[in-house]
Amino acid sequence: MAHYEYKVVPAPEKGVKAKGVKRSEDRLALALSQVMNALGADGWDYVRADILPTETRSGLTSKQTVYHTLLVFRRERQEAADMPAPEPDVQSAETALPPVEPDVSEAPLDDAQDVQTPEEEAPDLPRRDVAAQ
Repeated sequence: MAHYEYKVVPAPEKGVKAKGVKRSEDRLALALSQVMNALGADGWDYVRADILPTETRSGLTSKQTVYHTLLVFRRERQEAADMPAPEPDVQSAETALPPVEPDVSEAPLDDAQDVQTPEEEAPDLPRRDVAAQ
């Protein structure tokens, strides 16, 4: 799968004067082709033009909507082109983990034999009767 990076630049608003180019739309087309050729020389491919609204202040309290034409370019990322595409991981989380086997080296405990009570754990110390003092 190809990975792209994108570049968005404002479209030219004024035409470029050149010899033999007389009409305003021809001058604008020349300015646009110069922008596209300059970015194309750097490896950028033209994708589309978008018109997006922005809200700007007009006076002290009022706002006005202004539309801007933006040119969208893309090119394939260099690090993505050098690396092979990763293969999708088809294993689920349950099958990715190794199965857990019980440890059979320890014998099961006999409940009546190995259970210690708190009296058995404490060392034998002489008991003092608190009430006798």
